[in-house]
Amino acid sequence: MRAVVITKPGGLDVLSVADRAVRQAGPGEVRIAVKAAAVNPTDIGLREGAAGDLEPPLVPGMDAAGTVESVGAGVDRLSVGEQVMAAVSPRRPEGGAQAELIVVPAASVVAIPDGATLPQAATLPMNGLTALLGLELLDLAVGQSLAVSGGAGLLASYVIALAKVRGLRVIADAAPADEELVRGNGADVVVPRGEGFVAAAREATAGGVDALFDTALLGRSAFAAIRDGGAMAVVRGWDDSVPERGIEIRQVRVATVLERTDWLQELRELASQRRLALRVAGEFPPEQAAEAHRLMAAGGLRGRAVIVF
Repeated sequence: MRAVVITKPGGLDVLSVADRAVRQAGPGEVRIAVKAAAVNPTDIGLREGAAGDLEPPLVPGMDAAGTVESVGAGVDRLSVGEQVMAAVSPRRPEGGAQAELIVVPAASVVAIPDGATLPQAATLPMNGLTALLGLELLDLAVGQSLAVSGGAGLLASYVIALAKVRGLRVIADAAPADEELVRGNGADVVVPRGEGFVAAAREATAGGVDALFDTALLGRSAFAAIRDGGAMAVVRGWDDSVPERGIEIRQVRVATVLERTDWLQELRELASQRRLALRVAGEFPPEQAAEAHRLMAAGGLRGRAVIVF
């Protein structure tokens, strides 16, 4: 089967397509014929050298959508021929989602949302799980306030929508051209992105939000938007330095929840109800993976580039 591979750490030229063997599904596993696999910032980091001690070639990708090709012993929730989406770790020996056939734990697989295309479904699992994990770690009560940085991005759109489901008051930032989009995702208050974000968030909450979900990687520069003793969810790690004013850092490590079937099912149901918007920024064959990476790295996407097989 064909797979997108990273031949070594580097630029766009290290992306290639290779034929790779794929094993049979074992007990509790599902083999999926992948039709669509999203490209995320994680894939760019993997290409640029964030793989650590993993030996190339590496297959990137954390989101897949396709058809169940076979199931292993003990799998009775999913059936051959069913259209599904899956969350995948690219750090496994067999690699990630951007391959024509993948084997994954059945716990990481659910049916695609009603009415969604396979490329649309491929944008949901990893980012949706990231949003749910961050919200769980922040542990806000109904009526408390949550600021979301990078409000027009795909991850932020899921954070906003899921926060509203949980009864939170959401303040999100946006450029003027994206205000309508961010309001449409459910934000109660839209504030300017950039230098005005912190002051506007404080003004909207009379002294600071209860928590910030930092999808835009603002880091310490956004602390002033948070009240004393509040919290910030971070998605790219933290340097372990002590934050100010009793603010707590909650590190979101999505790899720890890739088998949360209940969360994947919640995401599926909300997307089926059109409460989560599934946005595809472009579709690319595996041979054009470099172009998908180029589009992702340029920034400003309001969705995900998707590899289609």
